[in-house]
Amino acid sequence: MTRYDAIGRGYAQARRADPRIQRQIHAALGDARTVVNVGAGTGNYEPFDRAVIAVEPAATMLGQRPPDAAPAVQAVAEHLPFLDRAFDAALAVLTIHHWSELDAGLAELQRVAQRQVILLFEPELDHSFWLVADYVPEWSALPTERTAPGVAAVAPRLNVRSVEVVPVPADCQDGFGGAYWNRPEMYLEPEVHAGISSLAQLPAEVLARMAKGLRRDLESGAWDARYGALRAQTQIDLGYRLVIAG
Repeated sequence: MTRYDAIGRGYAQARRADPRIQRQIHAALGDARTVVNVGAGTGNYEPFDRAVIAVEPAATMLGQRPPDAAPAVQAVAEHLPFLDRAFDAALAVLTIHHWSELDAGLAELQRVAQRQVILLFEPELDHSFWLVADYVPEWSALPTERTAPGVAAVAPRLNVRSVEVVPVPADCQDGFGGAYWNRPEMYLEPEVHAGISSLAQLPAEVLARMAKGLRRDLESGAWDARYGALRAQTQIDLGYRLVIAG
């Protein structure tokens, strides 16, 4: 059983492509006509105007792909079942921190595609996010977060052409970890927890303590006293980066 077979059951309800992030990812794919989406999950951010093959190891995630999603194969990033240069581009969206062997996975992306487009997060910025720093420090101790590869870990292994900041909009439609940076009430919802792998991996008692502390500070006004200025911002840099290589 893969990690997402255990934690991914509510993923499709909490996660969907944000159109602004989607446009940035699709622009990074350039003129690629064939794309392999590695660690594809339910298919968010897969372009509809190109030939796409998805790769996903978790049966739970494959079962949540919509009927009109790209065809998918069950496999892992470290062993892609394709010929050399089978695709114009390889896409990997918020997945490399879950891979068991980063070097092997990146080498496979290079082997099967001329261009690589990777959305990742910088762990040091991720861990300084108010939710993590103030309410759930256990987030940072998870293996997937503690050793998460940032740009510095990826760049020496790829022919990186550019690195783009991916700002998170105030009304972000995707429910990834930092999506609700100025809507703290959303982090009280169990459905939101199900779509964030870091929270989904934590014990129920840790999530209950997090929710209790956050609810207390929202009701008392303490959260707004510290972070209320965030509510007026339209977007923020939380450390999400788009690496374009090849």
